Amino acid sequence: MRLLVLVMLLTATLAPPVLADVQWEEDGWLATIGLEHVENGNEFGCYGMPNLAWKADPGAVAKECMDYIIPRIDASKWGNNPLSTYTPKDLTEAQHTTISKQGFVVHGDKTGQSATAWHSSEDIPEYEYDWFDLGRRGGSLEKGIADVKALESELDKGGLVNMYWVGRIDGITVRHDADVLEMLSQRTDVWFTTWGEAYSYWSVERCYEFDHSINSSTLYFEHIDTISCRSATNSWNIPITWIANISGATVTESNLEEMTVEDSNTIEGYRQEGELLYFSVLMGKEVHFNLTDEIDYDIVGRTQFFNNKTAALTIAGHSTTDLFLWSKRFVDDDFLRFTWLITPRSLDEGLTWLPYAGVGVLLASISGIWLLLKKDSYDYGKAEDLMPDTAEGEDNG
Repeated sequence: MRLLVLVMLLTATLAPPVLADVQWEEDGWLATIGLEHVENGNEFGCYGMPNLAWKADPGAVAKECMDYIIPRIDASKWGNNPLSTYTPKDLTEAQHTTISKQGFVVHGDKTGQSATAWHSSEDIPEYEYDWFDLGRRGGSLEKGIADVKALESELDKGGLVNMYWVGRIDGITVRHDADVLEMLSQRTDVWFTTWGEAYSYWSVERCYEFDHSINSSTLYFEHIDTISCRSATNSWNIPITWIANISGATVTESNLEEMTVEDSNTIEGYRQEGELLYFSVLMGKEVHFNLTDEIDYDIVGRTQFFNNKTAALTIAGHSTTDLFLWSKRFVDDDFLRFTWLITPRSLDEGLTWLPYAGVGVLLASISGIWLLLKKDSYDYGKAEDLMPDTAEGEDNG
């Protein structure tokens, strides 16, 4: 009994310090289905870290987020380093700059900064810091909140449309709107992408260099990978769609795969529309096109979005603590792309029984001590009854 009481007291005494050292519980799904999400073109970014506040120390939160993501999963098939993070409203410009210095260049969404990106179809970003306030357009995927007509209207206007999704609220699974997904599956004018992809595509406008030539009837092109551009922009190397006017010639062969106007996810490839050749290629890769005729050609430039789409759609999975629960309903909608803003699960989530266990340990400890004292008292009384009586004044020595 003494040993049992000692164990209970030590448990009650030592448990709190041990729990205090463990601040969060990671999402084990990142190491399994997370790899499939990366291969399929989804992105992993940051939402926050338990027990750390963005407003108190945004640099610390960003660093801890980066340290949490990088060893566990690549941020994208195009780059290992995370680029995207949630940030709350009312952070200062200096705080956003601090977050950016940790590597997060896209901050969303509706963060309250004066410089903004894609809050409307005309809100085209001009500078890197415009991405510190990524807009939210198109609403939510949640059933009962999603608005198909409003989303269609935003896509028709063009630009980047950023939607919102959260898989569970207060332990309750959120249902998605199937009508929204059906409508999106019919759109061939939309680039389904992620925050980091959209930023990386845009950043090429800030710094690029390319080389091109024609030899007989073969056209050569290379988007040159330069050290200066890599140092100027913190971005991924993703396929950029360029336009070449090849007059009346036709492509007969290329080292790129042929693609179609229906291709809506980021890939390398080419397609021809009349005299215009659209080709998407990674920086540092030389591509060639064998043409039917020797022609005069012109590199027109690059398209605003991949494959000359008129609109781009991103979906931000906010506060993704359980990748399986957040993503399982979209398994069959493989054309969609999500920016999963992940955060470890707070230790006290799912451990609501701990206070009750503490009370139980305390009560058990008190009861054990009381039983022990009662037993000792009983044993002592019994021992007294068994002691022989001595005569008054008799010397027992």
